[in-house]
Amino acid sequence: MTKSKQRKQEKISVASEIDRVEERKSRCQDNLERAEYRKRREELSEQDRQALEDEMTIMNDRMIKLDKELEVLRGENRRNMMLSVALLAISALFYYGFVYY
Repeated sequence: MTKSKQRKQEKISVASEIDRVEERKSRCQDNLERAEYRKRREELSEQDRQALEDEMTIMNDRMIKLDKELEVLRGENRRNMMLSVALLAISALFYYGFVYY
């Protein structure tokens, strides 16, 4: 099942989903910074250094996926906002049309 279908079934708003993904991205960024600091500061064996680089590659891939997910969610949020504004404008037109004519 896709994430958007899961979100609709769970009744989670797009804004809260964006917050959740941004939090995950922030944690991933923190982990990546710690790994980079450890790589620069510590004397690591070749095997440990390779494992750390592999871990950093995985974290970078996750960051890219989270960025793409955020882009999709922000697009959906933008679309929802435009729909709300359009409905508000139509409602205002009907209101003024019936009240003043």
